[in-house]
Amino acid sequence: MEEFLRVENLKKVYGKGRNTVFALKGVSFEIKKGDFVCLLGPSGSGKTTLLNLIGCLDRPTEGKIFFEKKEITSLPENKLTEFRQKKIGFVFQFFYLIPTLNVLQNVLVPTFPIKNGPKKFLNKAKKLLKRVGLEGMEKRYPYELSGGEQQRTAIARALIFSPSLVLADEPTGNLDSKTGTEIIKLMKELQEKENITFIIATHDIRIKDLSTKVFLIEDGKIKNG
Repeated sequence: MEEFLRVENLKKVYGKGRNTVFALKGVSFEIKKGDFVCLLGPSGSGKTTLLNLIGCLDRPTEGKIFFEKKEITSLPENKLTEFRQKKIGFVFQFFYLIPTLNVLQNVLVPTFPIKNGPKKFLNKAKKLLKRVGLEGMEKRYPYELSGGEQQRTAIARALIFSPSLVLADEPTGNLDSKTGTEIIKLMKELQEKENITFIIATHDIRIKDLSTKVFLIEDGKIKNG
């Protein structure tokens, strides 16, 4: 299987002088299309920084990222924005649902900047909610949902543009054990049945057990692989 994502010697430095923080210290790895990747490590190890760089939410101090053999680290901002929208979905620990919008509207939020976006993507949003087990809950508001239902809504939102890569930062961190297991199974099912590549930063060793690749990150470096 061909290379899907490759990172080369990624370094990220914040601050200057005494306040300098070396968040990443030369991270390199390669993954294939359809991989279910676990970034395992303690808080402050560099997991979230790495996800932010891969997701083009930040730029590395040094190093390069190649997506489908094309370098993306040197793209101008407007091209990065377009790339993120078309290729990457994001799932976070703190669901980030808009409380004044219902479930269906929250899934459609990424389409709001597009002319007639919500109308164009309406049927797809409904299909995604069915896919993640929320059919019939389209008109509920976030406060009416359990934590697991909120995270399922967030996953549906992440998939609205059919990304080939989903980046998840501690997706089970705010969930109880049983609900967390359900979310892990849902993501794994999406990976297996729809060939979506997942990179998940987590403390949750249950994700490790289901992963095709596991990278242990400590002090800004990968300790294995």
